[in-house]
Amino acid sequence: MNLTITTQVEADGVGMGVLSNGAPYLTGRGLARLCGVSPSTIIKITDDWQVTPVKKRISTIKQNIRESDGDDTNAFIPIQMSGTIYHAFPENVCMAVLEYYALDSASANDHAKKAYRTLARKGFIDFVYEQVGLPRNATTHDLATKQFLDRIGLVQDAVPEGYFCIFKEISDMFSALITSGVQIDSGFIPDISVGMAWSKYWKSENLDAIHGMRQRFQHQYPSYYPQSAAGPQDAYCYPEDALGEFRKWMRESYKPEKLGNYLKSKVKSGSLDAAKATAITAAYNPPQITH
Repeated sequence: MNLTITTQVEADGVGMGVLSNGAPYLTGRGLARLCGVSPSTIIKITDDWQVTPVKKRISTIKQNIRESDGDDTNAFIPIQMSGTIYHAFPENVCMAVLEYYALDSASANDHAKKAYRTLARKGFIDFVYEQVGLPRNATTHDLATKQFLDRIGLVQDAVPEGYFCIFKEISDMFSALITSGVQIDSGFIPDISVGMAWSKYWKSENLDAIHGMRQRFQHQYPSYYPQSAAGPQDAYCYPEDALGEFRKWMRESYKPEKLGNYLKSKVKSGSLDAAKATAITAAYNPPQITH
C-alpha cells in the first residue's frame, strides 16, 4: 500500500501519528519511550522479527499479538519518504511489545506498567487520535483538513505585512480537493510547482518594476513532511499589488497549461497515483460566471 503520514506529533517524548488510511502508529523511538527501553532495543526486536529459530522475546511478543487476534507477520509498516524507509509501528505490535515489558519481561519495568495501564484504560486508537488532535472516527475529509491546517499554521504569521505567499493564495485548491474527498498528503505540494512557474513569469515580465520588489520569508513544513529535514527554507512572497495579476495568471496560464504536467510528473515519480491525479483535476474546476 502507498501509505503516507497524515499527521505526526511528539508528546512527552513519544512520537506518534496517523497514516493516510487512518491507522494510528508509534515511531520506533516513541515505542521505546513508552516501554521505558532504549531505541536500540526496538531496533533489535525488528531485526529479530523474522529470524529462525524464533527467539524467546519475539515468540512471547508474537504470542501476545495472536491472542489479541492480530497479525504478527511484520513488526512495522514501511513508509517511504524521499527515498528513505521509515518504520511506523501499528497498534497490535505496540500493545504486544508494551505488554511484554509490562508483564512478561524478567526485569521489572514500572515505566512500561504505567503506560500499559494507561493504554488499557483509554485504548491505543483513542490515545493517539487525542494526541494528534483528530476525532476518533476521523474521515478522509478530517485527515486532509488536519494536514492542511498543520501546513497553513506554519506560514500564517510568517509572511511580512503587505505581501502574499503562494501557499496561502492557492488555498482554494486545497479547499476544493478536501471538499471533493481527495486525500492530500506530503506527496502533493502544488505550491512548489506554482511558485517556480510564477517566479519564472515574474522575472520574464519584469514585474519588480511594476509592483515593487518581492521579498523572502522563512517557510516551514510540518515535522512529518520529508521536506522538513532541510529546516526552514527561504521562499518568495510578493507585493499585494500583484494579487490580481497572480490570480489571472493562475486561471489563464497555470491551470490550463501547467497543472496537468505537474500531476503527470507526480504520477510518473510514484508519489501520486493516476486515479488521485484525475480526481484532483476534476475537483479543481471552479464554476465560470456566464456573461
